[in-house]
Amino acid sequence: MKRQFKHTLIGAFSLIAMIALVAALNVHQTIARADTSTSAANVSAIAVGEAAPDFRLPYATQEKIFLRPEEQLTLSQQRGKAVILAFYPADWSGGCTKEVCTLRDTFAELAKLNAAVLGISGDYVFSHHEWAKFHKLQFPLLSDHDHKIARIYGVYDEPSGFNKRAVFLIDKTGVIRYTNLAFKAGDKADYNTLRAELEKLK
Repeated sequence: MKRQFKHTLIGAFSLIAMIALVAALNVHQTIARADTSTSAANVSAIAVGEAAPDFRLPYATQEKIFLRPEEQLTLSQQRGKAVILAFYPADWSGGCTKEVCTLRDTFAELAKLNAAVLGISGDYVFSHHEWAKFHKLQFPLLSDHDHKIARIYGVYDEPSGFNKRAVFLIDKTGVIRYTNLAFKAGDKADYNTLRAELEKLK
């Protein structure tokens, strides 16, 4: 009886592990499709030279979660400095990890150019907090859980249910000066172009 119960228990754990593995693979495949999708949702609703739509969102840093309405972050609070608004699909995925870690490693350089970095995805602030702690990120991660802001900026991919990987460079007056709607996490050329555009705002 004990042996039968043991085999049943092992079988149950094996099934749970297999289901978890399949679910994880499906998430990564979905994100990969979001990165390569060419749907109409990828067309930006706003163009270079237009005012960046304001927003108010909860966010997290490696130190703390900011969830209450009065402590949430708005884009208009950043006036007076350039803003790199970086939309990405999901915390903990490989491509997004490359992206935020590259921003982390160049953060001091970007700060010297008077730029704030804001990461934004549909993940909850609790996931953001743990991810920021794990990778020691120096910038806030905003939670746009219903993808309302991503839709306004034209970077929500409807078929996959994830944000596209995209960056918007906003100047100190709140005007969009550069966009990359197909930002490549592992492509150093994309970061170099972003920095070059940022230097033009000095």
